Amino acid sequence: MKYTANDVLQYINEEEIKFIRLAFCDVFGRQKNISIAATELPRAFEYGIAFDASAIAGFGDETHSDLLLRPDPETLMLLPWRPEQGQVVRMFCQIVYPDGRPFECDCRQLLKDAVARAKERGLEFLFGAEQEFYLFKLDERGEPTREPYDRASYMDAAPEDKGEAIRREICLTLEQMGIRPESAHHEEGPGQNEIDFRYSDPITAADNAMTFQTIVKMVAHRNGLYADFSPKPLEGKPGSGFHINLSVRAKDGKDYLGQVIAGVLDKVGEMTVFLNPTQSSYARFGSSKAPSYISWSRENRSQLVRVPAAVGEYRRAELRSPDPMANPYLAFALMIEAALYGIRRDLPLPQPADLNLYQADAETLSAFRRLPQNLAVARKAAAESKFIRDCLPEGIRSCYCGT
Repeated sequence: MKYTANDVLQYINEEEIKFIRLAFCDVFGRQKNISIAATELPRAFEYGIAFDASAIAGFGDETHSDLLLRPDPETLMLLPWRPEQGQVVRMFCQIVYPDGRPFECDCRQLLKDAVARAKERGLEFLFGAEQEFYLFKLDERGEPTREPYDRASYMDAAPEDKGEAIRREICLTLEQMGIRPESAHHEEGPGQNEIDFRYSDPITAADNAMTFQTIVKMVAHRNGLYADFSPKPLEGKPGSGFHINLSVRAKDGKDYLGQVIAGVLDKVGEMTVFLNPTQSSYARFGSSKAPSYISWSRENRSQLVRVPAAVGEYRRAELRSPDPMANPYLAFALMIEAALYGIRRDLPLPQPADLNLYQADAETLSAFRRLPQNLAVARKAAAESKFIRDCLPEGIRSCYCGT
């Protein structure tokens, strides 16, 4: 349902909501929020709520520190774990300057702009997210350990899979919030889990990815556990990926998936620092079905881009290199821009790499370009990229590239 500001104000009054959580994220995708009393909501809609931007990485310094949050009424969501008395709702926000201008480093707005450019060309993109995470035990002080919650493996069942009840609680909580998970299972690593979502529009998919991590961490903590979304928490064990499924619909009825994949393959090296923003991201590449080379194939999990066995509305491309530390708004925006690049230039789709790259010899692998193999190389590729300069403001580029 698409709420208006008046709808929200009426709902707040009728349901006796006491507090509003205004949510946004920094340039690295870390969720931030400020809570206001329900009586302050009309002011928030009309003028915005001020905050100190100098305290948030990438948002400015002390000389230009005032920014405002304006809630997006369409994102109204009741937080179900709050008590019946004094309920709390959450809305994502647009970030603006005091004079009303959009803040150029508002990542959610950047994604909205990319969606709008696609719409101008008669294109609609849809995203589905698959995020993996580990569950670790806490020590006697309540601090995270590196002891996995269980020793189960891929798609094991209880009692070996101790995370089944945790995943169920996560899924039920998300459903109470209007977010519908598609599937959930134990992953290959000890204590590693995955929950997948049905495709949706880019903004909703990114909002849900942000909400998902918050809910997983909250449910894990409530059960005396720590949820770890880092890309390689255990040496010698599978890393955690953020597999992104992308499909496209065109008003002219044409199938552009080939050009979409070609555009992503062409620009993925330049985008990698935004998809894999930490040094440990690169320890994941090249093992346990995490790609290292720039290639594509059908139904082949050793490739960077996989086209799953699906038809009709479910036909899509899956990008397998990102990890859960990526900012979903930036990741989705850059994927749309790369897709548009491929469509504008009618880029031909390279020949599929129908082989297991993990078992290929050096001569075979030499025919493929590699993803950046460490954070420094990824930063350099982005810093030198005209494509990235055209897509992202200098403030975000400098935060990721160290320039």
